Amino acid sequence: MVSPNSDGLEPILAALSTMQANVERSQKSQAHEYLENFQKSPEAWTKTHFLLSSPDTIAEAKLFAATTLKGKITYDLDQLPRESLPSLRDSILALLVSFRDGPRPVRTQLCVCLANLAIQLLEWKNVLRHVGSTLGSNAGDCILEFLKILPEEVTEGRKINLSEDDLTARTKELLEDNAAQVLGLLNQYADSSAAAAVNPRLFECISSWLREIPAADVVNSSLFDAIVNGISNDASFDAAVDCMCTILRDTREVDEYMEVIQIIYPRILSLRPKIAELAGSGDLDAYKGITRIFAEAGEAWVVMIARLPAEFRGLVESVLECCGRDQDRDAIALTFLFWYEMKQIITLDKYKQARIQYADIFGKLVDVMIKHLEYPTPDSANEADLFDGDREQEEKFREFRHQMGDVLKDCCDVITVTECLGKAFNRIQRWVSTYGSQATSTSVPHWQELEAPLFSLRAMGGMVSPEESVVLRQVIPLIVQIPDHEKLRFQAIMALGRYTDWTAQHPEFLQPQLQFVIAGFSHSSKEVVRAAALAFKFFGTDCRKLLEGSVMELHTFYESVLDNLPPDSQEEITEGVACIISIQALDKVHSMFKMYCDPVIKRMMSCANQAKTAQDDGPRLAVAGYIQLLTVFVQNIQPYVSPQEENPAVKYCQEILPVLSTIAENFTSSTPILERICRCWRYMVLSYRTAILPLLPSLAQQLASGFENSRQGCFLWATDSVLREFAIGAEYVEASTSQAIYSFFEQQAFAFLRIMNDLPAEDLPDVIEDFFRLLIDALIYYHQQLLPSPVCQHILSAAVSALTLQQEAPLIAALHFLRDLLSYGTEHPNSSNFDRQDSGQAPRNSPQLQQAVKQMVASQGEALVQRVMTGMMFSFPRDCIQDASGVLLSLFEILPLQSGVWVKETIGMLPAGSIRAGETDRLMNAVGMKVDAGDLRKVRVLLQDFTTSYRRRNVAPRDGLGRLEATRFRFNG
Repeated sequence: MVSPNSDGLEPILAALSTMQANVERSQKSQAHEYLENFQKSPEAWTKTHFLLSSPDTIAEAKLFAATTLKGKITYDLDQLPRESLPSLRDSILALLVSFRDGPRPVRTQLCVCLANLAIQLLEWKNVLRHVGSTLGSNAGDCILEFLKILPEEVTEGRKINLSEDDLTARTKELLEDNAAQVLGLLNQYADSSAAAAVNPRLFECISSWLREIPAADVVNSSLFDAIVNGISNDASFDAAVDCMCTILRDTREVDEYMEVIQIIYPRILSLRPKIAELAGSGDLDAYKGITRIFAEAGEAWVVMIARLPAEFRGLVESVLECCGRDQDRDAIALTFLFWYEMKQIITLDKYKQARIQYADIFGKLVDVMIKHLEYPTPDSANEADLFDGDREQEEKFREFRHQMGDVLKDCCDVITVTECLGKAFNRIQRWVSTYGSQATSTSVPHWQELEAPLFSLRAMGGMVSPEESVVLRQVIPLIVQIPDHEKLRFQAIMALGRYTDWTAQHPEFLQPQLQFVIAGFSHSSKEVVRAAALAFKFFGTDCRKLLEGSVMELHTFYESVLDNLPPDSQEEITEGVACIISIQALDKVHSMFKMYCDPVIKRMMSCANQAKTAQDDGPRLAVAGYIQLLTVFVQNIQPYVSPQEENPAVKYCQEILPVLSTIAENFTSSTPILERICRCWRYMVLSYRTAILPLLPSLAQQLASGFENSRQGCFLWATDSVLREFAIGAEYVEASTSQAIYSFFEQQAFAFLRIMNDLPAEDLPDVIEDFFRLLIDALIYYHQQLLPSPVCQHILSAAVSALTLQQEAPLIAALHFLRDLLSYGTEHPNSSNFDRQDSGQAPRNSPQLQQAVKQMVASQGEALVQRVMTGMMFSFPRDCIQDASGVLLSLFEILPLQSGVWVKETIGMLPAGSIRAGETDRLMNAVGMKVDAGDLRKVRVLLQDFTTSYRRRNVAPRDGLGRLEATRFRFNG
């Protein structure tokens, strides 16, 4: 341990001990906070050096000290006088000498420290020579690690506090100007001994410097022999594989690297025997490594594979062999991108000859993939547990199968769908002839060999044309006769669901399939029942014309199974029958709609009565589920009706609107119910558009009263659909109707402002999000009315207050609204409206609207800048920073000088001591120069870099933000 006399180190060591001890979370939080504050303090410079220099410091404390020193050099170098930096460099070099033999984590952090200091210490001109001479000839691994880290840190140089010009110049000085020297050093090192030639650090260093050293220079040196030999060395295998793959990626420009490829390609092919060798070794990581080399080579040279199919056939065969020998199915995924890219290029007419020559390989690939699709045979006799209890492996296998299905689709593009389907069909036939007679109701031998081709048929379904006339006519009669095994029945039903588009063109095959699917609803397996519901949806969607006359019989079926299905399956079967109703004769639509939906409403009302007194959420969730089924009907029953005729679907919606309104009034605190009701109302508008006009007064009243009573954002979400559909200028919408809709919108806006006055923003994140998403559309369709309106001032205040939130979704909604609002202070506002002038240019914004926005900003811009910059420096999630800086950019676009004043005032309100001396003046001078030059986008970069740097160096004070603390939103309207 460090001596107790070490001044001020005891709290650091105690906090580190607490972080590793089994103590309460609160204690760990306190320790973490203490260590974080220490890392940002000036005293960390000396104390980290003491911890690293003391021989008594424990390993964990040394690693913490090295990590802290790295952060200080990266972010806090301004805390030190410039003239002390050479001493800092020398002390780090001295520490590296001490740690050159390890421990490696500490050595790595010190190498990062030295690299970051080298980037920033512009006066240090002979970096590599200085480091090499100081560390000495016996520090091979240490020097290699520094050389590896230097390009990585320079590449990540944006986190370094240097100007773009300085960083660019320093990058050239450290990397480009040293590339030839480094190549020579690495060659000398590799030639120095047999051990050096297979040192993993050497290959890591080569990979890193390939950013600067041309791949051709490495390939034409002795280093390439070392890399190839390193692949045959267990200790260096992984690093050598990474290095080889880096070289391969650098040769993607095949015309430029043709001579290099001619050197590399034979060496790659010489590794092919290792595929069989490693497949039999049981070393999965090594097998993945060799597979990766061949796959990366194929991806890099895919153009050459297409141009010269005879010459590069060996490479493609090697990738196929990697797939075929991968019994554990761990490496095969590495080849999927290659097969896709190869398919993309050889299916071009230009490479038709290559497609012909590679057809046999893709045929073999289909066989390999179908074989790999097979479920494993369990070690025990328990077929219910095929993965011996390993649920993670089971889930991985399920996901993996779908990826292999994508490869099968690629094969369909290359060798035709019919040939690929035929391979699956042949496997099914083979199973039937071999094991079909042995199958019973309780036992199906080798069912995995039948299930795999069924899955492949399902995977390839999307590639099959409705006109396919060879394989499906033979395979579908086989599918509907497969044995009753859970996984076989599931896969067969799912496969049939993928060919409903084909069935619609071949009606003679419909009934056997439909009966097979309907029988699945009675199966004991829940998975089979779910599959049946999904397949029925596809049959109803694609074969609706063939089922038009079966609507009565299907109603009986629908009623008999609905209550036994899980919610997702209820929606799927509902969508199926709704599609069939949608093509009924117009005079039957209302009666069919009513016949199917009235029983659903009856169930809903029964559950609603139970929910009033129920102690649990079950009945309320059931109510929400039945409302969702009504929505599915509304989404899919959209008969074509001329504007002059009454829409029969709207007529039924008019009948159920009072029922839904009553439910909404009685369950104002049930979010699931209210969200489903608003979703149903929203789709009434989206499905029937202006035909919904007779319902509009009642619907608007319900949306307004519902929002007022429940304070749920879903009512604003539904309002948005009304706002868009009946906007000014919409077809078949009178101006008076649009004006009434705007008045309705203002009513909702005032209700929101009253709610926000009553409750803090932290209690209303979802409502705030929905409101500002509504506002974004209001700006598009009603900006002429909204921007001059007095309510807009209050909305801007609410948006400023919303920026105190820390949740991403409402923040992004508010920031997007602010960016759109501020854009109306310019000639060309942000808008997704498709109105264009004859010239094709977006219409110009009127001077009156520009002035209205500028007046609002002039009165509230100071508060807006404070909230945006405070969020960027302390609280905004990372994904909000771009939009927040976009708001600042918009402010500078409309009021550049005043915005600069607000920024300076905001910085002046930051906690004392959190800003470096002269930092504010440097920033504002740079901002002023960019404003004068009209380069406002650079202003955005400057402010974003400043807030990012400040956030790294400071944490929000525990006693609040002082003068930057937000005030509560108030509204008296």
